[in-house]
Order: sequence, then structure tokens, then C-alpha cells
Amino acid sequence: MGRSSREPFVLGDTIVAPGTRETIDLPLSLLSDHTPITLTTQVIHGRRPGPVLLINSAIHGDEVNGVEIIRRVLRHSAIRGMAGTLIAVPIVNVYGFLTNIRYLPDRRDLNRSFPGSPTGSLASRLAHLYMDEVVSKATHGIDLHTAAIHRSNFPQIRCDLANPDVRKMALSFGVPVVLNAAQRDGSLRKAAIGVGVPFLVYEAGEALRFDEVAIRAGVQGIIRVMGDLGMIRQRRRDEAPVDPVISRSSVWVRASEGGIFLARAKLGARVFIGNRLGTIASPFGDIEFPIECPTNGIVIGRNNLPNVNQGDGIYNIARVDDPEAAAEAVEIFQDDWEQGE
Repeated sequence: MGRSSREPFVLGDTIVAPGTRETIDLPLSLLSDHTPITLTTQVIHGRRPGPVLLINSAIHGDEVNGVEIIRRVLRHSAIRGMAGTLIAVPIVNVYGFLTNIRYLPDRRDLNRSFPGSPTGSLASRLAHLYMDEVVSKATHGIDLHTAAIHRSNFPQIRCDLANPDVRKMALSFGVPVVLNAAQRDGSLRKAAIGVGVPFLVYEAGEALRFDEVAIRAGVQGIIRVMGDLGMIRQRRRDEAPVDPVISRSSVWVRASEGGIFLARAKLGARVFIGNRLGTIASPFGDIEFPIECPTNGIVIGRNNLPNVNQGDGIYNIARVDDPEAAAEAVEIFQDDWEQGE
């Protein structure tokens, strides 16, 4: 076969020829000590036409699982000879990643700063650069997240199921719970969808910690989406072990009192109204407050700290119409990953 006639892919000042990959540094700013900071991306431009999938992580600088997910995707054998284009941005919030914090130096949340402004705050400028130089080049996107510090999330997809393109991606990702989540003002997901790029969010694990199950499920989910988009060949071994359960909403169970949090319910557990999820106890051992479940559903988030204050979120429950089916989906998912490959 002759040389590909496909057009090269341009990002920033870099031209990526068909069948090649390039690492591209987009200048961001200088730190106070004059150290230059760049937004680093890697582009894999296939020889054959197809979608442009953007995968990114560490919009919150302490959410590190996605960095490892993207690293493994870029080394995955399935993307050799892929069609279309893959844009990978392992670390969007470089400032927060370098200092192990969620925010930028000005304490702003990058995921509440989109679409940004070229003359705004540091967060706003970074958001504007990302939208202008990266998101605008994509046809689809996946944003990788974890829970906040001292919390853990069960592997889940959050998206707007009313968008048919987003829904198709969400169901193909292959984790057991898909949560229909409203688009938040200032989020990358809302800004991207606003310019016609369907985006979904993968949530799994805890900030500042690698979670092997969450990482492997994230890698496999991206590979499945790429297969569903026609970028790579679908393989039988990559098929999801179970159809996901859709949740239309979730609720946080909050501490009624301050004290010592003694957890009973585990991530992924099926729960019903009135079930005891745990206990908040006095440090003197004389008083205990039961934590009761307010709805039928699946535990998709949990606080990991033993000490809590009144009003702290301690359990996140995804409401489901059929808890039995949801429990079966979670059990099959857990069994599949515990067996390894």
C-alpha cells in the first residue's frame, strides 16, 4: 500500500503525520521562580480516518488514578494501527499535581472554571487554553476522576443520559453503575458538550492513591469505547462482563452527630431503606448513633476518615429501580477483576 493520503493532525504548532505519535508541550506560564510550566499532550494520529477521542485526567491535581490509566492506554497493544486520532492529556492541572493538591495556586477549582477566559484568573486562563487548543480538536471525550481526598468512589460513569452520543459511550464503557448526573456550571463536561463534544466522566478510587481495580477498569473502559467508536477492532475478551445499571440520582448520607465513624457497608454494597450503614460513636464509648440508609440503592462513595463532624458526607448512595439487578452487576464486575487476567 502507498503512503496514507490522510491529512496530518495539528495541535498547537506541531504537525502530526498519519501513522505517528508526537508529544506536544503547550506553554502555560512561568512560576514565581521563573520555572516554565507547560500543558503536555500526546497525539496518536492513525493512518485511517475516524473519531478524535480526547482522554484526560488530573483536572484536580490530587486525583492520580487517571494518570496511570492514560499511561497504560498509551502502551496498550490494541491501539497499534488504530483509526482516527487519540489525544491524551494525563495531567491537566499541572500546578496541583506537582504539589499534591486539588486546586490551583490561587485556590480555584479548575473544574468550575470552564470555558475560561484569556484574561481571567490562572484557572480561567488554563481552562481557556485547554478548550481552545485541545477540546476544540476532539469529537469525543472522557474525563477521568477519583473521589476527593479521604473518600473513595466505586467505579462509575457520570453523564447526561439525554445526550444519545454520551449515552452510547457510557453504556459501552462497561462499569456496573452509570449515574445520570446534571451538568455542573464551570465543569469541563458541560463546556465540552456546549461546543458539541460529547463527554463523560469516569469516577473511581481515592485522591492521592492508586487503586488497581479502578485503574484496570478505567483502561478497559477506554479500550471498549474506542472499539465502539470504530477506532480499534473489537475483541471478545474486551467485552464488558455485565450490562451497567442506570441510576437516575444519588443521595449523600450525612453524619447526624460528630464522633468516631465505624463503617459497616462497603463500596458496591446493595442497601435498602432502614439498613444500618455504620455507626457514629462517642470517643468515650458511652453513646452510639446508628447510620441508617434513606433509600434503596448501591453504595458508590464512602468517607475513609474515622473522625467525622456533624454534616459530613459519609456515604453516597445511587438510587436504582432494581437493587437486585444492580447487586448482580456489581458482583459480576468484582468477580471479574478479582480473578485477574
